[in-house]
Amino acid sequence: MGQGATRPETPRERQEREALEADLESSPVRGRPLRQRLRNFRPDAESGVRALGGPTAWMRRLRAIEDAVDQHERQLAEAWRTLAEEREDPVEFAAAWRELAEGWSFAKVNGLIERHNRNFPAEARLPMDPRTRVLLQGPIVPTLLRMAWPNVLVMVAQAATAKPCKMRVTSFGMAGLVWKAMTKVSR
Repeated sequence: MGQGATRPETPRERQEREALEADLESSPVRGRPLRQRLRNFRPDAESGVRALGGPTAWMRRLRAIEDAVDQHERQLAEAWRTLAEEREDPVEFAAAWRELAEGWSFAKVNGLIERHNRNFPAEARLPMDPRTRVLLQGPIVPTLLRMAWPNVLVMVAQAATAKPCKMRVTSFGMAGLVWKAMTKVSR
């Protein structure tokens, strides 16, 4: 069935080749190596298995948002053209267009966007730093206690040193405090 044989170039293939050659001649990167694209993730077996189930909920919702926005753009463009044909006076057209645009409802799209923004991080299963993962997935009370103990220790140390200092300073009396302050300033 033509294995090993080259087939003749079709007119469409010739047009595509000529267009690519024309683009290549004006390309600023012609003759220079392209930078390697860096990735901040590493594909794993789990993501491959998840991909077998088709698009996830957030992907489908994102597609629905894009479709709804495209539909609104088409409908608004059509309404603009229709209104422009009906109204010849620019001031009258502007007033009619403003009225139509102010009454246009984006409630469905806004609802989809709100749901997407609320659910996206959890549904996307974005990679998470193992140190911060415990904040969301670990038990609450032990996590809070483990995070709070350094602050509690500092507060106890401050309270322990504040009481003796207060007692020592008050034993000087007012004249002693003034004398202590003056000797520090004069040094």
